[in-house]
Amino acid sequence: MVRLSNNLLGILNFLTILLSIPILITGIWLSKQASTDCEKWLEKPIIALGVFLLVVSIAGLVGACCRVSWLLWIYLFVMFVLILILFVFTIITFAVTNKGAGEALSDKGYKEYRLGDYSNWLQKRVNNTKHWNNLKSCLQDGKLCSDFANTYVNDTIEKFYTENLSALQSGCCKPSNDCNFTYVSPTVWNKTADVGFSNPDCNAWSNDPNVLCFNCQSCKAGFLDNVKVNWKKVATVNIIFLIFLIIVYSTGCCAFRNNRRDNSWK
Repeated sequence: MVRLSNNLLGILNFLTILLSIPILITGIWLSKQASTDCEKWLEKPIIALGVFLLVVSIAGLVGACCRVSWLLWIYLFVMFVLILILFVFTIITFAVTNKGAGEALSDKGYKEYRLGDYSNWLQKRVNNTKHWNNLKSCLQDGKLCSDFANTYVNDTIEKFYTENLSALQSGCCKPSNDCNFTYVSPTVWNKTADVGFSNPDCNAWSNDPNVLCFNCQSCKAGFLDNVKVNWKKVATVNIIFLIFLIIVYSTGCCAFRNNRRDNSWK
């Protein structure tokens, strides 16, 4: 008689196989349609994830339903390693995202972002020139500031100051509040002549749409704030996924025990 745990493990792995197919299709579609380096960068991890899920799920399905103990043992070993990696990744994610937040301004609808407020580990990543140039090109290719300029093009200075800007818009597409530049449009600000600036971002600012504040510390800080928010969401999903994996792993252990008992009986 087929054991319940074997059936359950087979069903779970069959569902995972179905999940891996659209993931693979998405990765292949990106490899054909991607027009920028940033989009092309996504294709490899997505395809790798799809292939990994497909292979592991097939191993679990065959091991559980066909009573192939050695295949099920490999499946359980891979699952254990995956659980361990996800657990460590989740802990690290919460550790590196526990610092940093935008500074609220009393007369502004948006916040200011400072790089020093975030964890040292994240700061090192964006302070690496090669890494930041790649990230910066992604932000530029994504038309972050051109869309920002089009959205608020008709704003007066009073209206602009009330806008609820995102961390990236505030950090990369406009100068720091410390600079006290003269507002012309959302991405055009005139510098005050013969004034020394304590904030280095003021000197880094340019009205050139390809430059703006992409070389500013505030842009890096805005990027890290965006990463922080997204990583916390990922960490929350990881916790749910970990619980699911632990249930599947426990079911797999029962199925493996059933296989060994049946093989011994035979």
